[in-house]
Amino acid sequence: MLIRASDSVLVVIDMQERLVPAMQAPARTIRNTKTLIAAATEMDVPILLTEQYPKGLGRTVPEIASITEAPVFSKMHFSCMEDEAFGQAFRDLGRKQAVISGMEAHICVVQTAASLIEEDYEVFVVSDATASRTLESEHACIQRLSAIGAGIVTTEMVVFEWLGQAGSDHFKRILPLVK
Repeated sequence: MLIRASDSVLVVIDMQERLVPAMQAPARTIRNTKTLIAAATEMDVPILLTEQYPKGLGRTVPEIASITEAPVFSKMHFSCMEDEAFGQAFRDLGRKQAVISGMEAHICVVQTAASLIEEDYEVFVVSDATASRTLESEHACIQRLSAIGAGIVTTEMVVFEWLGQAGSDHFKRILPLVK
């Protein structure tokens, strides 16, 4: 199954000031999430951001917050879908696919993805835009989500599936992001 821009929501989970520095490969995760946000904006894919307990973990890092006007949902649940405001906002978009990036892979990303799968959404976890404090936790997340039916994808897979073809105006504007 392909990831289609018309069916997708980009979910950016908990890329926060006090969390990012503790992650494996934070620069890669931020860079790839920025690419996803830019492509989603270009392709009219809705974007939802979350912040886990922002009083303790801080706000979304400026590198991400400054490039999108997407709504940000503060939450206490690890699964975004267990948060009433986020869950309702996601469902109200009427899309059937969730493309997920964020932190921490083995906690909030895995629980959000599992909740979405339980609700029969197609879920794609962007492995190069998702991080945990340890590589073991990242690998466990990817293995578990793959086993329960999530698509494990990369940033470029998402971008080029959203595009669907070369030569369009969207393609010409997005191509510099992945070169």
